[in-house]
Amino acid sequence: MDGLPDHHVDLIVTSPPYPMIEMWDDMFFKQNPDIKTFYRDKDISLMFESMHNILDRVWAECFRVLKKGGFLCINIGDATRTVYDNFHLFPNHARILHCLTNLGLTILPAIIWRKQTNAPNKFMGSGMLPAGAYVTLEHEYILIARKGGKREFITAREKENRQESAFFWEERNMFFSDVWMDVKGTRQHLGDQDARKRSAAFPFEVAYRLINMYSVKGDMVLDPFWGTGTTSLAAAVAARNSTGYEIDAGLSNIFSKNKAELVSFSKVVIDERLDNHVRFVEARIEKQKPLKHQNVRYGFPVITNQEKNLFINPLDNIVKNPANGMTVVYAQTPQKRFDKDWDSHHNEPLKEPDNKKSEKRASKKAPQKKEGGFTQMELF
Repeated sequence: MDGLPDHHVDLIVTSPPYPMIEMWDDMFFKQNPDIKTFYRDKDISLMFESMHNILDRVWAECFRVLKKGGFLCINIGDATRTVYDNFHLFPNHARILHCLTNLGLTILPAIIWRKQTNAPNKFMGSGMLPAGAYVTLEHEYILIARKGGKREFITAREKENRQESAFFWEERNMFFSDVWMDVKGTRQHLGDQDARKRSAAFPFEVAYRLINMYSVKGDMVLDPFWGTGTTSLAAAVAARNSTGYEIDAGLSNIFSKNKAELVSFSKVVIDERLDNHVRFVEARIEKQKPLKHQNVRYGFPVITNQEKNLFINPLDNIVKNPANGMTVVYAQTPQKRFDKDWDSHHNEPLKEPDNKKSEKRASKKAPQKKEGGFTQMELF
């Protein structure tokens, strides 16, 4: 990642090839031919360690390009594998955490992503006989680390942008749970499945959620294992800039196809978030629970004062930029269908925004379009 300067990136979201998963053996063998020798010689420990040595160099570069207060989110699964008739668990997540700690990153609580399966016979081993079966591995980890202390938002514009980048109260309660059981990838219709498997692409929902959790609009998001570009697609929908690196040049064609569908796909994603909030509000009103605040841009009720300036920019258009990347044009006006008299549906009047600056900004005519985008994808 020589093309990226030091302290340039606000957030890194990625899913690397998983060491000791057979489908990625050839990729690791090409990076270091000695690994194939270690496998042939039954030196499994050295094989495991050598694969992670390759990833270690990437994590070191991530540390270099990350800004102070920036986050690194790594989706990784442990590996189970029978090697020469002996069944093993290879703890990839623990080995990566060891590397990140040595680099000087602050390790934060991880997320366990529970990947449900419909297989009727999920156990591994000898059935109902004791001492011969193994627990099924049905979860992956999302490791979260930060470079240095908490990020600071100092200027008035930085604070305003942070407020506009807020998530809903009910989303916060779901996003920041240490176990995710609701992400199944059912909305990921972009790209062909063979390419997604080859690239280890995680569902769009995982990248989109992490980007909203750990960055603000206009931030630079990096994926050093870019694959089919899921992270860049999620960043574009979230009004963040992004860049990525990928050694398999063929995967860029998948991204080009996905890019053509991004505006229509983003509408589904954004409408779903807003509709989920409206359903949450209507259920809360029906139960006569308090909703004390009102969002400035949409007009609907919200739970906390921090949600009043939340605004999810709709995507208007995508154009190619001179750097051989793409620029996304965003609308600055919310969907009109959310503008209704919510007081008539509630048992008490909503509290109007008490921040004079917010009221002034809401009443001022907003510009029709705002540009944002991401830089050129670099393939090597």
